[in-house]
Amino acid sequence: MGRVGLLRIADDRLDALPDAMLARALRGIEKESLRVRPDGTLDTAPHPDGLGSALTHPHITTDFSEAQLELITGAQPDVASCVRELTEIHQFVFRHIGDDALWAGSMPCRLPRDEAIPIGRYGTSNVGRLKTVYRNGLAHRYGRRMQTISGVHYNFSLHEAAMAALLPAGAQSAKDDRTARYFAAIRNFRRHSWVPLYLFGASPAVCSTFVEGRPHRLQVLSGDTLYLPHATSLRMGPLGYQSDAQRSIAVSFNSLPNYAASLHHALTAPYPAYESIGVRGDDGEYRQLATTLLQIENEFYGTIRPKRRIRRGERPLHALTDRGVEYLEVRSLDLDPFSPIGVDPVTMRFLDLLLVACVLADSPPDTPGEIATIARNQFTVAERGREPRLRLVRGAEEIGLMEWGLDIVRVCAPIARRLDAALGGDDYAAALAIAEARLRDASLTPSARVLREMHERHRDSYLAFALACSLAHRDLLRALPFAPAALERLSRMAHESTQAQRDLEASDDVPFDAFRRQYLALDVMSGLPV
Repeated sequence: MGRVGLLRIADDRLDALPDAMLARALRGIEKESLRVRPDGTLDTAPHPDGLGSALTHPHITTDFSEAQLELITGAQPDVASCVRELTEIHQFVFRHIGDDALWAGSMPCRLPRDEAIPIGRYGTSNVGRLKTVYRNGLAHRYGRRMQTISGVHYNFSLHEAAMAALLPAGAQSAKDDRTARYFAAIRNFRRHSWVPLYLFGASPAVCSTFVEGRPHRLQVLSGDTLYLPHATSLRMGPLGYQSDAQRSIAVSFNSLPNYAASLHHALTAPYPAYESIGVRGDDGEYRQLATTLLQIENEFYGTIRPKRRIRRGERPLHALTDRGVEYLEVRSLDLDPFSPIGVDPVTMRFLDLLLVACVLADSPPDTPGEIATIARNQFTVAERGREPRLRLVRGAEEIGLMEWGLDIVRVCAPIARRLDAALGGDDYAAALAIAEARLRDASLTPSARVLREMHERHRDSYLAFALACSLAHRDLLRALPFAPAALERLSRMAHESTQAQRDLEASDDVPFDAFRRQYLALDVMSGLPV
């Protein structure tokens, strides 16, 4: 297993893709952030009517909380288009939230008591109530505070023609072989999932109230701030989206059947701690959707997921098993507090390179031992990533973080040259150069910059730093010229989404509990052996 962690791309595999085909990838952003008042406290008011329906709007919704906006771009053919669309969505939002700002950091603002954090509401339709009850379950299982952590999800797919060019000669099923190639990419990305944490992690500190009553290893930095001196992404460490229950799920990414079987068990097996919560309380109110280890598929946390667009009422796992993997969702990006839209083009271009490399490279099967090593590497880099001479485990050997990272840069270099040649620029080479510089000098990483700015300008206060960034981004985006066509389009979508929610509510013809039971009983496996 000594060479398992290496990214190695066969020459003929990269050569099989013409430059133009390689450049026809699609990417999209899902960006979460808390809606805060000008003083930096959580705005607990309902989702603003002017933004449309959080249930049915394709680009503006909420995540866990009414105050946690999620802004979603379409699948875009280049990074510049993705940045432009996400900017326009932000501009529209700022026209409808008064003087509020969007919190610039992944770790939350100063929060009210747990029960005062408002859970997302989606109206009276059965599907809307299902979403709210699911969030009630998250609150009971993990606490509302943890759910207010925000981040960026990066969706990526190669063009169908590119995936077809990579299929083995005589392939019998394009769907199955495409899915197998994406699962190989997932295994490769998971082996290197520490890389985005080091290069782009920006949550080395947190408000001290966030960890009240919880065990932690953080150090005091100031009166309201705790941190770790070499941390990169506390969001992706033990303080973030983690739980003992989820760690008990042994998920293999060796194939779609393996993956589906792992999740199917978690979706159907009762879990004693959640059975004690119950589906409904003594007052008759729903506490969660089910007492199983996972209520629904989306509850499973991970750095990357296989994804497929679903049809109305369809279970995500059924969509995957029925029609195969359509794209990959990277979930390990912190919000970039220095970017007005929460993500930088350099980050997006580096992820393009890393994901293409993961698709093209050989990918041995994972093992329980390797999965445990991947988790240890992730937590090590999340909490100690900028520590001098830090070493990680790659296969059966220890290797320096910088040495391993530079290996990845070398693997990505030919891909960057090909993409730049196709697109007529040097943006991908420049993104790779920035990544190399950060690997050689940890002081250039966003997490180091956060601590430096906190110390030099904000008396080591995370809250003061994040609020200053949030207000500056609000003011900049409000002042930007807003294309009339974009304003008209998003205004129309808001109106149409409100009507779509009303139509859903008027069309329901079964009681909610019957709908809940029917949804949970849906076939999630599409006949795959388990």
